[in-house]
Amino acid sequence: MTETTERFFREISDRVGYDQVAELYLFPVIRQSGVEAAVAVVAAYPDPLVESHSPRHVVYSASYRSTVKGTDRGKWSVDVVAEADAPLITIEEVVRGVVQRSGEQFQPEHITGAEFRAIVPAPAIVLSEPA
Repeated sequence: MTETTERFFREISDRVGYDQVAELYLFPVIRQSGVEAAVAVVAAYPDPLVESHSPRHVVYSASYRSTVKGTDRGKWSVDVVAEADAPLITIEEVVRGVVQRSGEQFQPEHITGAEFRAIVPAPAIVLSEPA
């Protein structure tokens, strides 16, 4: 796991919720003209206050772009967007379809929620001082 991938995962954790990530599919990094970019599909547990027993998960597309060479070296941007909701099996099938349609010989890395939390440090708990 690279430092950049860990940074990407921390961004996903911040935006989706550390404990909300059920699984993630990380597509291979693309490096071109001094820019590195990657895409992930994230399945997150639904908000228990809204859908307490739903088998559906919130599906996010996540991507980053990191400039590694040139005058903009160090520039970093991340997008994490809720796209849909679906059962995990459907998410797996959609990812498989994307791979097949790409015509490329790659498999996205499948990362479980537990594996994700083993990579990403838990957020610090901020305790408020008594009034």
